[in-house]
Amino acid sequence: MKDHAETDLDRELEDLPADLRWREWMRRIEAVLFASASPVPRDDLARVVGQGASVDLLIDDLAADLEGRSFEVAKVAGGWMLRTRPAYAPAIRAAADVGDQDLGLREYDVAVLAAIAYHQPITRDGLKDIFGKDVSRDLIGRLHAQGLIGTGPRSPRRGAPYTYVTTDRFLVTFDLESLQDLPDREQLEDAGVATS
Repeated sequence: MKDHAETDLDRELEDLPADLRWREWMRRIEAVLFASASPVPRDDLARVVGQGASVDLLIDDLAADLEGRSFEVAKVAGGWMLRTRPAYAPAIRAAADVGDQDLGLREYDVAVLAAIAYHQPITRDGLKDIFGKDVSRDLIGRLHAQGLIGTGPRSPRRGAPYTYVTTDRFLVTFDLESLQDLPDREQLEDAGVATS
């Protein structure tokens, strides 16, 4: 059964000329992205445009339309979202003390987060094997509370310990569309972050 709001929406807009129809579909996508605090997947955006419309092409045109503005369309975590361009972060912080993405992560915290990202699902014992020492429950708790990691499937090992995985918030925070966008070992070595 269709939602009442869904039945009231004219997706096809057949009464409009093609160029105005396309612009209206772009504006609908812009409105949905503007209203959402998290990335919006393609299927959700497809529900507000006509059947023959390409969400990817509409997004491309919207991105071009926003060129030169203080915000942009970004593809992250398997969807799209509107966000302020990085060049304007200092102005936002100065004006309202908002938008600070500083999560208070120390170097070791980031290393643990990276280990989870590259080896997920991973247990605390797996992290201990990587770092040669226990990773505290407090650190795991902080990363979990910040929404950067979540609980994965139970390990098939004795005692069925919890495993940890990264979240969509992790992808958004580090501007990744998917985990496939993590740098490979060679890129890390070139950047001086890892050694061979």
